Parts: sequence; C-alpha cells; structure tokens
Amino acid sequence: MGVGRLVQMALDLWDNTSPEPAPAPARIDGPFEPGALLSDVVEATVWQHPRANQRVRLETCVVAYELRRGKRRTVGMSITPEGLSVRAPRWTPVSEVEGILRSKSAWLIEKLAQSRQRALALTQARVQWLDGGAFDYLGQRVRMRIDPTQAGPCHLDHTEAEGPCLRLGVAHTASEEQIRDTVQAWLMRQAQQVFEARLTHFAPLLGVRWTRLRLSSAGTRWGSASADGTIRLNWRLLHQTLDMVDYVVVHELSHLRHMDHSPQFWDVVASILPDHAQRRRALNEATPRSA
Repeated sequence: MGVGRLVQMALDLWDNTSPEPAPAPARIDGPFEPGALLSDVVEATVWQHPRANQRVRLETCVVAYELRRGKRRTVGMSITPEGLSVRAPRWTPVSEVEGILRSKSAWLIEKLAQSRQRALALTQARVQWLDGGAFDYLGQRVRMRIDPTQAGPCHLDHTEAEGPCLRLGVAHTASEEQIRDTVQAWLMRQAQQVFEARLTHFAPLLGVRWTRLRLSSAGTRWGSASADGTIRLNWRLLHQTLDMVDYVVVHELSHLRHMDHSPQFWDVVASILPDHAQRRRALNEATPRSA
C-alpha cells in the first residue's frame, strides 16, 4: 500500500472522528516521508481543536485549528490546552494564513506539545481531598493527615519520616469540600506571610516601595503591579518553588521602576536575578491552578 493511500486513510479517519467536520476539504501539501508507517500518519491527526474549521500540514503533523475572522489588521494565534486558534482579518485568504503558520511550524508544534504535556501533568497532579492526599508546597510534597485532636485548623508537621504533613483539625467524616476549604484557607494565610516577607526582602534591593499586597486567584496570571505600589500575587504560587516565587516578586516590584517590559525593565530584574530568563521559562511551564 502506497504512502499516498495511507495519508488518505488517516484523513478519512480524522473526518469520521471529528466532532465538527471542517467546512472545506483538507489541503495537505506534499507527501509524507517515504517509508512512513500507518501509525506515523495517524499520529499526524492528533492536534485537533474542538472547534476546528480548518486544517493544515505543519512538518509531519496535521493541525486542525480554529480560524476566526474579525476587525483586525494582522494574523494572530494562540495555543491553549484545546489547541491552536488563529485570528485573521476578514480579507486575508486562507492560503496566506497557512503560509504564516508554516513559517512558524517548528515553534507551533513545540508549543502544542508543551501545552498538552502541561495539561496532562495538571490532570495527574490533581489533588485528592482526603486523608493521605498530597499537594505541592514551596517545592515539597505535603501529605494531608486528618487529626481531630489538632488544636487549630491546620499544623504543618516536619517530624514525619516520610516528609512534611499538614495535620487537619477536622472530623474523620469531613467531606472532600470541607478538607479542600480548610487546606486552601491555610495556604492563603501562608501566602500572605511568605509574600510579605519576600516583598520586604527585595524592595530595598530594587530601590522601590510597595504599599499593599493583595492575593489573587487569577487563572492565567501569576501577578501584577500598580503605579500606586499595590502588588497582586497569585496565592497558588505557593505550589511552586521559592525560586519561582522570588522571580514573580522581583518581576512585579521591578514594574514600580518601569511599568512596561522594556530593556530597561529587564535590566532592573537582572540586577537582582541574573538567571531570570531560566526562571521565567520554568514558570511558563506551570499554569496557575487550584491546590
């Protein structure tokens, strides 16, 4: 069986399993590599947006993407766990859009893979709110232990041989929601203390003064800064290492010097954290999420 026939079989399979069929036939430019296996061709159909209305071959992959038209002057694109979404002016031909996608094919495939890996990691790391469940806290894995004799609602115990555990002063009959709310309330109290300490440490080094700390639970942002000195930090940063916390703290405090991302801004960040680029890349692999 020729490679061309394998490609057609893969596209037929895509058509039969797609939740929303594409409005136009697929345009696949050129054959796959000689000697490609059926499994390789089928693998090319995996990058599929749930609202896909176009598809294009990028390197060895077929990417089904969402194309939206609007009042804009340039072609923009975004990658989420759903897949690739492209925004384009109403007058831009699909062929021109796909030409832009092909020019960025290596970058797009890399980001699609990273997005899928992050989504898988988040699914695997989902917390079970019960006795023995665990969550990440400043680079450590902390287990939850229900202990009705505990005087307060929570106590972080470092005496356990298996590692730190958070003792919860709740009944053994407590529901998952009660356990979750108890732990998250503790995490937010810890966030207030940890963030204030790091802000107080770094502000003098940067020659700035912050006025107020507010905790955030934003789904896509780790922090922000206002010209009046207000710093907002996502309490879920506590699930990252202290190095990541410090990067966000220094980043936001540096905005009190430069309210942009100009070279001057990054110079300020680098004056405190010369390795800020590595920290930023590591943090970009994480997504703000519930404990």
